[in-house]
Amino acid sequence: MDTKIQEHGNQIVASFIGRLDTAAAVPTTEAVKPLLEARNKEIILDCSQLEYISSSGLRIFLSIRKEAAANGSKVIVRSINADIRQVFMMTGFISLFEIQ
Repeated sequence: MDTKIQEHGNQIVASFIGRLDTAAAVPTTEAVKPLLEARNKEIILDCSQLEYISSSGLRIFLSIRKEAAANGSKVIVRSINADIRQVFMMTGFISLFEIQ
């Protein structure tokens, strides 16, 4: 699992590459710290290269959303594949996030 974060003006793009499973959760939590500290930004979670997400990964997404709301930021989940969309639908995350 690899996480890349790039800032473009008022936008922060976090690209998730690989499998966001339990083993990847700890390093990914560390990697997304800049997202948790962002104030008044548009945070894009780019999932175009995300192959799998576990409950640990969903918790990371939820913590990003929670901190973003507290900091006046907006979170958009972009380019999820059909399997991840199904997980989002089954868990109710589809209604918690703006999906593009």
